[in-house]
Amino acid sequence: MGGDSSPVAELLMTGVVQIVSTDTAFAAIKDNGSVVTWGAWNRGGDSTAVATLLAEGVAQVCGNTGAFAARKSNGSVVTWGDTFSSGISSVIAPLLAKDVVHICATSVNAFAAIKANGSLVTWGSQFFGGDSSKVAPLLTEGVVQVCGTNGACAALLANGSVVTWGNDEEGGDSSKV
Repeated sequence: MGGDSSPVAELLMTGVVQIVSTDTAFAAIKDNGSVVTWGAWNRGGDSTAVATLLAEGVAQVCGNTGAFAARKSNGSVVTWGDTFSSGISSVIAPLLAKDVVHICATSVNAFAAIKANGSLVTWGSQFFGGDSSKVAPLLTEGVVQVCGTNGACAALLANGSVVTWGNDEEGGDSSKV
């Protein structure tokens, strides 16, 4: 699952600057800003639907269990892969259209994007930290870092505080700390 790169082998011979994976697919960023994918088609290995968006200008790619997210140099984000793993970000697409400075996979089925103004946008499964609406007022500015467990997320703010959300049993509730 994901190991046969022969269909794209020629594209991987030179110019690769970063590789990332889902559980059964890979994505490679090339020095010209394009992305090459291979592996399980339904876990991000087939990027045909977004191929024109991945042909140039990609600055960063990250993967969770079954989907990829790519940040372009113009500040927009492109996603593809399994929809449960948040491969379709159409619900929050307007928030990902510009000014994104960093993206990360925050859990097995969620992503987060830090915007230029320090706000945070999350998407993906609500059971795995993809829904930060309960703490959204705390994530409107000053976010400098975000990371996740299997099912929860934590954001470090510029003032030194930490905001958590997601599955309480996996770190989403830090109220007792």
